[in-house]
Amino acid sequence: MSALMISQITVTDREAFQQYLEKTQIVASSFGAEMIFRGKLDSVLNGDAVDHSLVVVARFPDAEALKKWFHSPEYEALVPLREAGSHQIMTTYTAAE
Repeated sequence: MSALMISQITVTDREAFQQYLEKTQIVASSFGAEMIFRGKLDSVLNGDAVDHSLVVVARFPDAEALKKWFHSPEYEALVPLREAGSHQIMTTYTAAE
């Protein structure tokens, strides 16, 4: 069952964030991930607005692959670049049974 990683993002350093995005896509793809959406907040239909204006959604083959990617040495090496370029809330989702 596939798993989604949804990241709500505020970019703080455009150049650092772009480097992070390019490198993390390469690493994530080696774990079977594909980016399925990247876009900016358009409007809030209900509830409180989130502070972050960009969202990225990546689909992994399953929750285990997503966890392996996030805890991999290759991805952990990119965390300083992520922190330098953005503030993010990263969440994971799997299909409801």
